Amino acid sequence: MGELVVDKHVKYILSVEKRKDSFESVVLEHLRMNGAYWGLATLDLLGKLDALDSNEVIEWIMKCQHESGGFAGNIGHDPHMLYTLSAVQVLALFDKLNVLDADKVANYISGLQNEDGSFSGDEWGEVDSRFSYLAICCLSILHRLDKINMEKAVNYIASCKNVDGGFGCTPGGESHAGQIFCCVGALAITGSLHHVDKDLLGWWLCERQVKSGGLNGRPEKLPDVCYSWWVLSSLIMIDRVHWINKDKLVKFILNCQDTENGGISDRPEDAVDVYHTYFGVAGLSLLEYPGLKAIDPAHALPVDVVNRIFFQK
Repeated sequence: MGELVVDKHVKYILSVEKRKDSFESVVLEHLRMNGAYWGLATLDLLGKLDALDSNEVIEWIMKCQHESGGFAGNIGHDPHMLYTLSAVQVLALFDKLNVLDADKVANYISGLQNEDGSFSGDEWGEVDSRFSYLAICCLSILHRLDKINMEKAVNYIASCKNVDGGFGCTPGGESHAGQIFCCVGALAITGSLHHVDKDLLGWWLCERQVKSGGLNGRPEKLPDVCYSWWVLSSLIMIDRVHWINKDKLVKFILNCQDTENGGISDRPEDAVDVYHTYFGVAGLSLLEYPGLKAIDPAHALPVDVVNRIFFQK
C-alpha cells in the first residue's frame, strides 16, 4: 500500500479544469457545477484551495444563477436543486456566501417543497429523497431552514425508511447507500436522528464492506470508492463507524489512485475521474488519514468551513 500522492491529485484536478474542449468535458458540460464542487472541495481537504483563482470561479458561479434564485450546472442551462447546493457549497469554501441573496435562493428551494413534505428537484417535478437532503443542507448553510415546513419534510424522509433500516428514493424504494446518506444527513442536520434505527441501519451499512476492504452501495454489488463517503459518513452520523475495518478501507482507496498522473478511480486499475477523486479523499478524511483536513459528514464540507458558517460572529 502506497501513500496519498497529494501533489499528483492537485495537478490532476487543475488539469481537468483546463481541458474544456476534451470529450469528457463536453459530455459533462451540463453538470459542471457539481464538478467544480468535487474538485474544489478536494483541493481544500488537501490544503491546496489557493492553487487557483477564486475570483474567476465565483464570477462563473454567479453567471449560472437564474432569476428564480436557483443555479444551473453551467451557463445557459436550467436550474436544479443539485447545482444550487453545489454552488452554495463552493461559495462557502471560499468564504463568499455574502455575494448571494440568501432569501432569493431560499425562496427557490422552498418553492420546490410539495404538500406531502417532499421536494421536487426542479420545476419539472421529479421527487426523490435526495432532493430533501439538498434542500435541507442548502438552507442550513444559508441559515434559512425556517423557510420550509420542517415537520412535513422530516416526516416524508421518515416515510422512506425500510424494514432493513435503510432508506429509498421514495416510500417503498429499495435501500441504497447513496439514499441513506441523504436521508440520514438531512435527519442529522434537523436534529431528527431519533427516526433512525441505528443498530439495524448500522448492520446494513457495515455489511457493505467486501473482502477487498472496499464498500458497495447495495448487496451483491461491486465495491466503489464513492461509497467510502456515502456509507462511512452515514456510519459516523449514527455512531457505528467502528463496525467496519478502517485499515482495509484505507488500503482499498489508496490502491485506486493513479500514482503517476493523479486522480482516483472507482476500483483499482480503472480510469480516474474528479467524482471518485473527491469521494476517495473525503473518505480518507473521515478515516482521519494524516495530512487531510477534517470533513463534516452531514454538510459534506471541511469542518473549518462549517464552523465558520455556524460559529463566526
